[in-house]
Amino acid sequence: MTPINENFGKLPGSYLFSTVAKKVAAYAAAHPEAKIIRLGIGDVTQPLVPAVIKALHAAVDEMGRAETFRGYAPDLGYSFLREAIAENDFKARGCDISSDEIFVSDGAKSDSANIQELFGADAVIAVCDPVYPVYVDSNAMAGRCGEYDTEAGRWTRVIYMPTTAENGFVPELPKETPDLIYLCSPNNPTGTALRKNELQKFVDYANEVGAVILFDAAYEAYIEEADVPHSIYECEGAKTCAIELRSFSKNAGFTGLRLGFTVVPKELVRGGASLHAMWARRHGTKFNGAPYIVQRAGLAVYTPEGKAEIREQIAAYKKNAAIIRDGLTAAGYTVFGGVNSPYLWLKTPEGMSSWEFFDWLLETVHIVGTPGSGFGPSGEGYFRLTAFGSLENSVEAMERIRKARV
Repeated sequence: MTPINENFGKLPGSYLFSTVAKKVAAYAAAHPEAKIIRLGIGDVTQPLVPAVIKALHAAVDEMGRAETFRGYAPDLGYSFLREAIAENDFKARGCDISSDEIFVSDGAKSDSANIQELFGADAVIAVCDPVYPVYVDSNAMAGRCGEYDTEAGRWTRVIYMPTTAENGFVPELPKETPDLIYLCSPNNPTGTALRKNELQKFVDYANEVGAVILFDAAYEAYIEEADVPHSIYECEGAKTCAIELRSFSKNAGFTGLRLGFTVVPKELVRGGASLHAMWARRHGTKFNGAPYIVQRAGLAVYTPEGKAEIREQIAAYKKNAAIIRDGLTAAGYTVFGGVNSPYLWLKTPEGMSSWEFFDWLLETVHIVGTPGSGFGPSGEGYFRLTAFGSLENSVEAMERIRKARV
């Protein structure tokens, strides 16, 4: 009998967003007359900006000529893109990150799931609660999380750091010592962000105990407050304890193109091993690189034209966030986020679980969101909406909610 990875059998149900999609599809099939507004999954809706389209066309033309055709990409990604990333995303903010510490990939989701391969099977993880499900699920698949307690909605071997209204959405340092600490700021799903002094505490702690921080900065383009860092490397000492994951999906609308990158500093050493060298080995073994045409499109994001066009696009999503935030507040909901992030995090009406509110919202006003309990035990009683829809749908959704307050 061929042995299988029995850890998959420990995973609770389906992946969160797959479950949401199935429920919505079933409702839509039963009620074809319903005009459903989808504010659940964080997928962008605006088309790629002109500078990116122009770059894609030019790169496609290059691929059609023998003298400019490109095959496999370099392991770390093309130097033209890595150098642009280093200059614009890090050096411009005073972060000493070199281009050869940047690994181009097909997205932050893949990297956030794959990065755990660098660490031993007995590594203990700490996560903010609520949290992006991929962090926990990928470690559970590797057997690091123990058993899933269905009643408590948590894994027995995971250190949960509650991130709720009661602590201002700033997690306390872990009470037990972890090996890996997952942080996401601006946070998915709460839409809140860590101030520099708050993030510095985690950096200092990680260096003190020898932990590694896995910092997801996928939503940094939405930051508007000056004391919220765009990169963990703005904190002193971060290069000896932190890996940063970035995405082109939410800042430049690349959800359909797939492009991201991970930063692993050369100074980051654990157990006498260079994590930079380990990730380079893993990257070169298991990944053949993001497509040339997509990396050329990524470079266009950093041109003057690309920057201006993308700022305008992000401003449109942020306008949606403000409309949703104001609309929910006016309807009597307690709402967080939506300032430095495209996500809104609201408390469900008293007496309603997050899945009960999901059903009510879908069946009563035909709006799709994401139940907070799917992000972890502390997500129960909360609900996530996104600002990635159209302006018209954002306005209409708030009007529907205002008229149908629970």
